[in-house]
Amino acid sequence: MMGFMVSEETLTATSTSTSTSTQGRAPSETSASDRAADEPPTPATRAWTTRLVVVGIVLTALNLRPAITSLGALLEEVRTGLGMSGSVAGLLTSVPPLCFALFGVMAPRLARRFGPAAVVCAGMAAIAGGLLIRPYAGGTAGFVAASALALMGIAVSNVLMPVIVKRWFPDRVGSMTGLYSMALALGTSSAAAVTVPMTEALGGSWRTGLAVWALLAAAAVVPWLALLRDRDRGTRSAENPGGASGSAREAAPTLRITRSRTAWALAVFFGLQATAAYITMGWMAQIFRDAGVPAGTAGLLLAVTMVMGVPLAFVIPRLATRLPHQGPIVVALGVCGLLGYGGLHLAPAEGAWAWALLIGVANCSFPLALTMVGMRARTGAGVVQLSAFAQSAGYLISIPGPLLVGVLYQHSGGWGLPLALMAALMLPQIAAGVLAGRDRTVEDEAARRGGPRRPQRGSGVRD
Repeated sequence: MMGFMVSEETLTATSTSTSTSTQGRAPSETSASDRAADEPPTPATRAWTTRLVVVGIVLTALNLRPAITSLGALLEEVRTGLGMSGSVAGLLTSVPPLCFALFGVMAPRLARRFGPAAVVCAGMAAIAGGLLIRPYAGGTAGFVAASALALMGIAVSNVLMPVIVKRWFPDRVGSMTGLYSMALALGTSSAAAVTVPMTEALGGSWRTGLAVWALLAAAAVVPWLALLRDRDRGTRSAENPGGASGSAREAAPTLRITRSRTAWALAVFFGLQATAAYITMGWMAQIFRDAGVPAGTAGLLLAVTMVMGVPLAFVIPRLATRLPHQGPIVVALGVCGLLGYGGLHLAPAEGAWAWALLIGVANCSFPLALTMVGMRARTGAGVVQLSAFAQSAGYLISIPGPLLVGVLYQHSGGWGLPLALMAALMLPQIAAGVLAGRDRTVEDEAARRGGPRRPQRGSGVRD
C-alpha cells in the first residue's frame, strides 16, 4: 500500500515506537524533541483544536491516494485522450514514487520553518490545484506537471502526519493511527471503485471524472486553515512568536543510519513492496480490462485490492509486535503475491476476484514495513531517521518498476512478461523482509560500526 506513502504510510511505526520509546526513561533522558512533541495545547483551546485536528487528519488521509487510484481506473481513456504510448503511460505510473522520494525529503525542513500544520495545509491546497489543473493542462507534459504538483502535496503530508499525531495525541497514538489508516485505505479504494461510474454519471468525460476529486482535497484545506487562524489568535506566546519550542531547537544526536545492515534491508523491502503497490494501482485495472472485464468491474476489483488494507492494517502490526522475528509474516504475504500474479497470468477473468483478494493481502506488506520501522529502532530519534532513510531510499528503488511494466506491455503486446517481472520481484522482497525482520536495532548496529554522528542543531519542528 501505498505507501506510504512516511505511506504510505510512517504513521503507525513512528507514532507507536516514539510513544513507547520514552517509557521507562528518566526525565533527563527524554529527548528535547520528545518533550516538545508531548507538550499539550493550552486548556482554553484544547477541545476546539482537538476536534479540528481529528477532522483534519481524517480528511488529509482520505486525500493521500485518490490522485493515483482514480487515474488507474481511467488510464485507458487518459492514454487515448492524450495520445500516450504504453511507455509514456508507464512513466506516468512511476511519477508518484519519484515525487514521494524527492519532495518527502523537503518536509522536515519546511516543518521547521513554517510548522507541520501550515505545511499540510499547503499540501492539501497543492493536491486540489494539481487535480483540478491536470485534466485540462493541454497535453501529456502539462498532465504530468500538474500530477507532480498534487503528488508533492501528498508527499509532504505523508511525512508530517506522524508529527501531528504525536503532537496532539501522545496518549492515543494507537487509536488515531487506526483512524488514519482506515481513512487512507477508504480514500484509496473509494477512488478506484467510484471513479468510473461517477465519470459516467457526470457526462462520460474522463477529464471531469479526474477533476472532481479536487473538491475532496479543497475540503481538507478548511480545518487546517481554521487551526492556523486559531493558533495565530491565541496559542503563540509573545516570547516565542515563531511558535517553535526552545527545547526543540536543542542539539539532537543523529545516527549513521547507513552503517546499519537492517536499515538497508528495510529500505529494500520497503522499495520492493512500494513497487508492487504502484504497479497494482497503475496497471491492475488495465490488466482486467484487457482480459475482457468491464471497466466498472475492473475498478471494483482494484477497489477490493485496496480495501484489504483496512482490516489488515489493524491485524498485521499487532501480530508483528508479538513475534520476535517478522520473517514468517513476510513469507506469507509474499506467497499470496506469487499466487495472485500466477492467477492473473493463467485465468485473469475467470478468477478475477480471487486474484484481487490475494494481491490485496500481499500489498499489506506496507503496514508491516511501517511496523518494522518502529521495532528496529530503540529511540524516537532512531525511528525518525530510520523511517526517513527507508522511505526515501525505498521510493527511489520503486521508480523503475511501473515504467518497466509499461515498456514490457507495449513491446510484448500482452501481460505475460510484466506479470513474470512482478512475480520475480516478489522473491527479493521476501528475502529483504526476512533480513529486516530480525530482532535487532539500528542503534546497536550503527554503534558497533562507528557510533553516532555529532549532534546537529536546529532539529526541532515547530508546532
